[in-house]
Amino acid sequence: MRRATQRLCALSKGLFIPGRGLTHKSSDANKPRIYMHEARSSLHVNDVRDKLREIVGASTNWRDHVRAMEERKLLHSFLAKSQEALPPRKMKDSFIEVFLPLGSEPELREKYLTVQNTVRFGRILEDLDSLGVLISYMHTKNHSVKMSPISIVTALVDKIDMCKQSLSPEQDIKFSGHVSWVGKTSMEVKMKMFQLQDGAFCPVLDATFVMVARDCENKGPAFVNPLILDSPEEEEIFKQGELNKGRRISMSSISLLKMAPDADERNTIHDMFLSTLDPKTISFQSRILPPNAVWMEDTKLKSLDICHPQERNIFNRIFGGFIMRKAYELAWATACSFGGSRPFVVTVDDIMFQKPVEVGSLLFLSSQVCFTQNNYIQVRVHSEVASLHNKEHMTTNVFHFTFISQNEVPLVFPRTYGESMLYLDGQRHFLSMSAPVKKDYLVEP
Repeated sequence: MRRATQRLCALSKGLFIPGRGLTHKSSDANKPRIYMHEARSSLHVNDVRDKLREIVGASTNWRDHVRAMEERKLLHSFLAKSQEALPPRKMKDSFIEVFLPLGSEPELREKYLTVQNTVRFGRILEDLDSLGVLISYMHTKNHSVKMSPISIVTALVDKIDMCKQSLSPEQDIKFSGHVSWVGKTSMEVKMKMFQLQDGAFCPVLDATFVMVARDCENKGPAFVNPLILDSPEEEEIFKQGELNKGRRISMSSISLLKMAPDADERNTIHDMFLSTLDPKTISFQSRILPPNAVWMEDTKLKSLDICHPQERNIFNRIFGGFIMRKAYELAWATACSFGGSRPFVVTVDDIMFQKPVEVGSLLFLSSQVCFTQNNYIQVRVHSEVASLHNKEHMTTNVFHFTFISQNEVPLVFPRTYGESMLYLDGQRHFLSMSAPVKKDYLVEP
């Protein structure tokens, strides 16, 4: 197993800037030096969450979680009073490679396997979330204390773009990433995923997450280390982070929750409304569906999960990756039921973590098709929680998934003004896709 991992590490050389080691040195002195070097700069996917617990000082035993969090209160004195008081870091300081050896470790494959003998994308979302947090801790590492005084949490999944969908459960996967932009208390993390094919790692997806730093009790903001740029390439990456921040601010300012639709969008909704009027009655109250169309209200699916301690993160809240996986799987089922064939994820974007989910909560997920075009299906998932003793529901997340179906899908039509806003919001997310999908995309669900 060790030899297989080392061979994979050697194949990955040269794809990214070299990172610093996170694992112990190989005990086999006869291994080639290149393998030993690469092994030190990589991490097994199963070790990521263990590494996070070590950094934070979290307990693996639920009975000890209160004591572990009490111990973190003692770290307040190690928090920086300003960003200027923190040593600057480089992009390579936070660079990490993580291997998911599905091919060389068959016993790991079961967790990631679908009934169609493909890789579960929901599990990949979980791994990306954990990796994003670990990368952020590498950037903010405080060498004067064993446990980090900072609490890192995922604030936003800005974008996940699939550049290839041929995910085989019998070929090893590699993740890599680093901090690409920093503000005062937040960081942007860029991650990539590759899969081994014909002896080389080929790109599968690009992901951009936004992480925020909180104090040791996760009650207030904390400063993060400034970023030094070493090359024109890094300056371009940082500039893109600034542009991403500006885009998010701009999109928030014109949100349909704050501003009315523009003229083109209003015309779109009015034209759709007119196309549903019954010409026999000439009445605004009589509505009929055009050919090959479905009412939006008939595309819903819902689910309920009880949030058990097993799904907690290192801060004893429900793991964000778990919520993303559940939302994705419900969205996939919605797109499958609507389109009548297996859908393929194209883009995940704009997942805002608005409120943490406490252990013991009831997690309600509601999924709905909100926009379609040709073979594309835009699905929105709304996540809310309620305690076992309180019936009040509070929104925690809204997810946006773009799928492509093997066959052309029906049009979806709103009935109400609220559904019309969901339609326009779905259309905006669909139009924000980075690039059209290639013909060879339809390989795997």
